[in-house]
Amino acid sequence: MHFAPDTEEALEFVVLLGDTDPGASRSGRDELETLEDLATLLAPIPFTGRIDGNDAELADVRQTRALLRRVWTLDRDDAVVEVNRMLREAKALPQLARHDVSDWHLHATVPEAPLGERMRVEAALALIDVIRSDEMGRLRMCEADACTGLVLDLSRNGSKRFCSVRCGNRMNMIAFRGRQAATAQSSRRERE
Repeated sequence: MHFAPDTEEALEFVVLLGDTDPGASRSGRDELETLEDLATLLAPIPFTGRIDGNDAELADVRQTRALLRRVWTLDRDDAVVEVNRMLREAKALPQLARHDVSDWHLHATVPEAPLGERMRVEAALALIDVIRSDEMGRLRMCEADACTGLVLDLSRNGSKRFCSVRCGNRMNMIAFRGRQAATAQSSRRERE
């Protein structure tokens, strides 16, 4: 599945943000608990515009994370309601922008808008493409036991099941051990 580059970047950021949640993070802790955590999250991302670096911003970004994790799992029609609400609340006005190393892409807020609002609107713009393409099925939760990681499936055949190689390997090992145990039990029964 191919989306516009800025759509894919925004969706990948939603996964990155969503996977700071304790049920999805590699550390098993809330990776968006402190201002330092927020700075670490933003370090590799070329967010332009206002970044306050205060507790109010952190709280807003945490609420954004919860909202986007919920929208990620909605069906198409329910996602439309949330996307429209995010855009309406931000008084979004989509415009083409080009800056830094990024070619033409969409912005829909002013650079002075709060960080959490800009995150929500960028995610909403990306979700518009997903919804219009009828590809909400490409947004899933990890199928690994005890993992709530977000999965963005951009594969050609739409078969990605796990949020990471780690989860895939873990589930493959569990399945392998289960098959080995079943084979061993079957062999014991045959000998008896």
